[in-house]
Amino acid sequence: MKSIAMPDMTPSTPPMIDPFGRAVTYLRVSVTDRCDFRCTYCMAEHMTFLPKKDLLTLEELDRLCTTFVEKGVRKIRLTGGEPLVRKNIMELIRSLGRHIETGALDELTLTTNASQLARFADDLYGAGVRRINVSLDTLDPDKFRAITRWGDFGKVMDGLQAAREAGLKIKINAVALKDFNEDEIPSMLEWAHGQGMDMTLIETMPMGEIEEDRTDRYLPLSQVRADLSKRYTLTDIPYKTGGPARYVEIAETGGRLGLITPLTHNFCESCNRVRLTCTGQLYMCLGQNDDADLRAPLRASEGNELLSNAIDEAIGRKPKGHDFIIERGRSRPAVGRHMSVTGG
Repeated sequence: MKSIAMPDMTPSTPPMIDPFGRAVTYLRVSVTDRCDFRCTYCMAEHMTFLPKKDLLTLEELDRLCTTFVEKGVRKIRLTGGEPLVRKNIMELIRSLGRHIETGALDELTLTTNASQLARFADDLYGAGVRRINVSLDTLDPDKFRAITRWGDFGKVMDGLQAAREAGLKIKINAVALKDFNEDEIPSMLEWAHGQGMDMTLIETMPMGEIEEDRTDRYLPLSQVRADLSKRYTLTDIPYKTGGPARYVEIAETGGRLGLITPLTHNFCESCNRVRLTCTGQLYMCLGQNDDADLRAPLRASEGNELLSNAIDEAIGRKPKGHDFIIERGRSRPAVGRHMSVTGG
């Protein structure tokens, strides 16, 4: 894959500003909607994935990401689906790594289920990735198999070990699920901190049709925090990674715990993110259906003026916040697309 020439840039590149005065400096890119797991709260078991012909090429994804960097994005996170199942994905990651080398980008990272990390951990570090998020909701192999449907717990543990040995910092992301892992949260927390990993808990989000009623699994993190406070000393800290998590430090473990609360305490007032799909649709908000087509202007010209103008128009429509609600009687999700389409 050929790298795209990039003009000289400095960290003072002015950021894109949305209608509410928020600087958009963080781009999350779903490089594929496909995944080698079928987590029950995320996907239907028998998913219909996008035809490969509809996906942007790796070169097009590179060009889009580079345009965002030129417009002030300082952090790019690659997501999916599972990003590491996309064929030749390391070509894109190595190419984007050049923006780390020039100082145009502060961080290139990804969210993964760790199933492929044993293969790719060293290459990721070599490409400039220094920190990854790993989605893991349980340490019980049987429960892991049940919730992922297809997942191999041993491969995930091997992947985490390979990532640590490669020098990657790891944060464990767990969706808090009632009657599934709520009793495991303390032991997961102690395991993660004992391995030198941070951990973040996430409330389940009403995205995409799945086989179960999400109200049966919804566990408010306000309740989780109250329960943890009976067992540990939690102190709010200003630590930030660029995302929506609010962090506390746990005195007994010496580690950090992030809380992502789209339902009990939304984080929209500080949103600095937009999300790009593998087909070139830009979502200005995870919890809204409004999007912008960037594939058409991308392909309409060899230059980036049309694309840049389309991005500006989209940022000008970024909403104030999302409208996530989970309650009985609302069987349909807040948005119809699955998380894997937009990028988690």
